[in-house]
Amino acid sequence: MGYEWLALGAALLWAISSLMSVAPSKHLGSFAYSRWRMGCTSIILTLFALFTGGWDSVTTSDILPMALSGLIGIFIGDTALFACLNRMGPRQSGLLFSCHAVFSAVLGYFLFSETMSSGELLGSTLVFTGVLSAIFFGRRGKKSHQLDSINGHIGAGIALGITAAICQALGGILAKPVMVTEIDPVAASAIRMITAFCAHCLFRFTGHRLAVATQRITPTIFAITFVNGFLAMALGMTLIMYALRDGNVGMVALLSSTTPIMLLPIIWLYTKQCPNRYAWSGAFVAVLGTGILVY
Repeated sequence: MGYEWLALGAALLWAISSLMSVAPSKHLGSFAYSRWRMGCTSIILTLFALFTGGWDSVTTSDILPMALSGLIGIFIGDTALFACLNRMGPRQSGLLFSCHAVFSAVLGYFLFSETMSSGELLGSTLVFTGVLSAIFFGRRGKKSHQLDSINGHIGAGIALGITAAICQALGGILAKPVMVTEIDPVAASAIRMITAFCAHCLFRFTGHRLAVATQRITPTIFAITFVNGFLAMALGMTLIMYALRDGNVGMVALLSSTTPIMLLPIIWLYTKQCPNRYAWSGAFVAVLGTGILVY
């Protein structure tokens, strides 16, 4: 399977998990939800890497860059994304987060001299244009659903979304040099996740009010969090690590930024409100661009 399909698979998993995250993230708060989610995922990845022997592929020099990738890309980035999600909903937070493709492409060009062919540049332009138009114009002329409501200051939500996008891009950049070695992607994901979880635990031990759960976790919320962590982090992030082995950072980020497009039919089923023609037009353009990149 090519890296393009791996990145698209991660995007689909993130689309499903973003909608699943709405209830538990609001129930626990962004920091507490991220901590529980990362704790579950750390256990899953650690045991899986132990079972498959993936830990044997990790060298001492791999640990620091992967730990930094987890600290920036997951601890800071994911937590900022859920804080944005709580304020702006999955559609609008998805718009801001999709900007990580641009940041990744720029950083990849300057740090790794990554370039695109004319066909890849055309496909990339279509994908990013489609994603932006589908989400930015996706609710025009329609009554807003509760998922689209803005809670709190919009400036804070935008700042959190951009922060999440930048951190996602930096996390991928830091992981790229390690992922082209012989390291096992599952073990690499485990290092990133364990680092992020430990950072969350240290923050919780400070007693800061942001780290304290707003409500007690329930069996239902825990089950959703566990499944969400398995889909988005254990599977989704590991697929990204595999994709980074063969694909350049910008292309992987671009394809994984199609999450908002994949959210369109999912939100349609959830809200019973059909996206408007702008959303479908943007989705068509993004799918056309993806087709050019994949084939």
